[in-house]
Amino acid sequence: MRLKVIGAGFGRTGTLSLKLALEQLGFGPSYHMYELFNHHPDHIHQWDDAHQGRVVDWDTLYADYNATVDWPSCNFWKELSEYYPEAKIIINVRDAESWHTSVLNTILPASLRSFESSDPALREIGEWLFRVIWEGVFDGRMTDRSHAISIYNQHVDNVLKSAPSDRLLVFDGTQTWEPLCEFLECPIPDQPFPRANSTEEFNAPQS
Repeated sequence: MRLKVIGAGFGRTGTLSLKLALEQLGFGPSYHMYELFNHHPDHIHQWDDAHQGRVVDWDTLYADYNATVDWPSCNFWKELSEYYPEAKIIINVRDAESWHTSVLNTILPASLRSFESSDPALREIGEWLFRVIWEGVFDGRMTDRSHAISIYNQHVDNVLKSAPSDRLLVFDGTQTWEPLCEFLECPIPDQPFPRANSTEEFNAPQS
């Protein structure tokens, strides 16, 4: 497979909902942080290579996928868009203040729990998350609201200025099928747009 859709949006901007929507539209499977941890933990070392500037075989990494969203792929949206010049680019956006609050209430504390875990496998994941996201993207200052929001806004601005306009969709978390299907040139499904991974769902006890 070759990627047909590249998600450039940070985590907690509706990326899991977009993943599910893309899969319903026939652009699946879609790579997401959940895929990495649940199906391809072996990819962690390849992502380390990518973040350290070493060559990564994208075709092998995404061999089973038609699309990718969320971290860590969004850190390389530009490289991926150049490598897959026919792929569409989608950036999820939301209010920056609510995005930061969501991160502080979900994936940051979850990352910290893994980082401090006595389970070596979980600890490796936590260390990786801090290395490539919390320190790599946010300079270890995710809890500094103004700094984190500045990084978020810079990322969105960079995508808007750098991505070819004819390949880019800015997708607000309040939108549903219409702009997505128009952009991807596919019929609108006769079912509700998927909404997943709210703060409440993220923090719900696992059964």
